[in-house]
Amino acid sequence: MATGLALGAALLVALFFAPAPLWVGLMAGVAIAGAWEWGGLMRLSAARRRAYAAATALLVGLLVAYETQRTVWAYLPSVLFWSVFAPLWLAHAWHLRQPLAGALVGWLLLLPATLAMIQLRALGPELLLAVVGMVVVADTAAYFTGRSLGRHKLAPLVSPGKTWEGFLGAAVAVGLYALLLSLTWPQRFAPPTQFLAAAWLLFLLSVLGDLFESWMKREASVKDSGRLLPGHGGVLDRIDSHLAVLPAATLYWMWLH
Repeated sequence: MATGLALGAALLVALFFAPAPLWVGLMAGVAIAGAWEWGGLMRLSAARRRAYAAATALLVGLLVAYETQRTVWAYLPSVLFWSVFAPLWLAHAWHLRQPLAGALVGWLLLLPATLAMIQLRALGPELLLAVVGMVVVADTAAYFTGRSLGRHKLAPLVSPGKTWEGFLGAAVAVGLYALLLSLTWPQRFAPPTQFLAAAWLLFLLSVLGDLFESWMKREASVKDSGRLLPGHGGVLDRIDSHLAVLPAATLYWMWLH
């Protein structure tokens, strides 16, 4: 609990008050930590994990240096992966054995989401906060609904603790959250019906992000992606849903504006 509150407070302070270069550095740090943990899930040696994390830092720098606010190409592969390949991957229980393929998939997950954190904040800190808040609302509602009412397993071979009751409770909570945002801040969060539809699509992506990381951990025979965050596992355990949601959310607001 204490770790979660501290992380939330630090994110809010940085989101609204950190200078742009500092924010970029913080997001690069998250990507590097995520790359280190992904290397562990891929069973890379310590030396290869360090090299992978260093290469990730270089790629983040290149993306930030050469991307523009309106460029969409960096997000399209991510959206394609999460909307098409991730569901197939989970449905067929595919295995990821080749180190090179594992490295490429890790970058496909981490790099667009990192760039999205930077560009979405540039479009408006409240937009990024709304997306992060939606994932938090979904996770919280799924946990409490599933714990109290859960009977039917959502994906027993991937994540036995998740239930359809938790999924439906989260969907309702996300719908209420989206309607509240659109009604209280219509100039930012579009007509209620449009934003509600977008929020539910993003919610589905968040579920896929959570399930995909759970499958990767199951393949690696580990409970958590790392031990960086006391009581919360690793960085990937905290951002798994965001990896799927952020690139699509950034495309959505770039399309609107």
